[in-house]
Amino acid sequence: MNTPSAPITQDVHTIPRKLPEGGKVNLVGLTREQLRDALIEAGTPEKQAKMRVGQIWQWVYHWGVRDFAQMTNLAKDYRALLDEKFEISVPEVVTKQVSMDGTRKYLLRIAGGHEVEVVYIPEENRGTLCISSQVGCTLTCSFCHTGTQKLVRNLTAGEIVGQVMVARDDLDEWPQQGAPKDETRLVSNVVLMGMGEPLYNFDNVRDAMKVVMDGEGISLSRRRITLSTSGIVPEIAKTAEEIGCLLAISFHATTDEVRDRLVPVNKKWNIETLLNTLRDYPRLSNSERITFEYVMLKDVNDSDADAKRLVKLIRGIPAKINLIPFNEWPGAPYQRSDWERIEAFADIIYKAGYASPIRTPRGEDIMAACGQLKSATERARKSKAQIASEAGL
Repeated sequence: MNTPSAPITQDVHTIPRKLPEGGKVNLVGLTREQLRDALIEAGTPEKQAKMRVGQIWQWVYHWGVRDFAQMTNLAKDYRALLDEKFEISVPEVVTKQVSMDGTRKYLLRIAGGHEVEVVYIPEENRGTLCISSQVGCTLTCSFCHTGTQKLVRNLTAGEIVGQVMVARDDLDEWPQQGAPKDETRLVSNVVLMGMGEPLYNFDNVRDAMKVVMDGEGISLSRRRITLSTSGIVPEIAKTAEEIGCLLAISFHATTDEVRDRLVPVNKKWNIETLLNTLRDYPRLSNSERITFEYVMLKDVNDSDADAKRLVKLIRGIPAKINLIPFNEWPGAPYQRSDWERIEAFADIIYKAGYASPIRTPRGEDIMAACGQLKSATERARKSKAQIASEAGL
């Protein structure tokens, strides 16, 4: 008989927030259908609702306007009605840090006083915004600083879209009315790789991405959005069908024994189950290929045998393998693999015909690199021994 173990993830996936009764409805994050319903409920004649949705949508998501008074193509009395019933509200920036390499990290405060972190990474030909989907995380991946923080709650669709809007505010990226059209995109890519497991907050993530992908607003193509998951198998097909973005898998190990320790959700859906589901993803979502993220941990998952097993496991899946040098954090139970080891590992993968870029750590000086995010209110440091025992070391 198996000895029962602690639950791998919390049973309750959706933790709703309590808003003050009778508050204004925030329009940010509502899908077009939800916005239409809200406008009709507030007194907009049904025949006008579709047109009003289009007008408001463009003001909020194309021009970045937060004040109904500025929506000059709406009648004054209608603007007053909107102002009485609704608000256009985004998370509040508590702090902004800028790394020596230009990476920006924002600590944002949301309803209930909770905090999440968002990272903007400028590169030569793109600007990637790494956004969060939960406060804390349900998963307890032993190499990840965010994973040492308990899940507080899911973010709403508005709080997820709001992170993109805050970054565009800070980068001054909203177009100016009357100015010539500028096609340069400072936020050209969005990755759901911040705090939280996006597929445990599926509905809010899906609705937020509908808003971000809408061609009349922020207008990011689904191929510019990458959702990173630890492998929540039942939601992967839904992601293909209902979002259709690119998929990245936090893989990190080539045997169930090691992955159980690094990514405990593997005990629920093991490597074979996960890979069988992934074989269908590119066909369902018309996506080009799946990214396998693999954090390089010294003497844990970085041997030549691991590299060869990895290539064998993913055979037949259109894929690239993103090698991530481990980003250390105070009390971390692991060390980064030596550079020669990472390069030898990458070489085996490359020779097998897969792209194997080694991700350059960005923003390490401001704790903004992969696996380092953790909201400041939760930074009470655990002892090294406590973290090591939780990681099963």
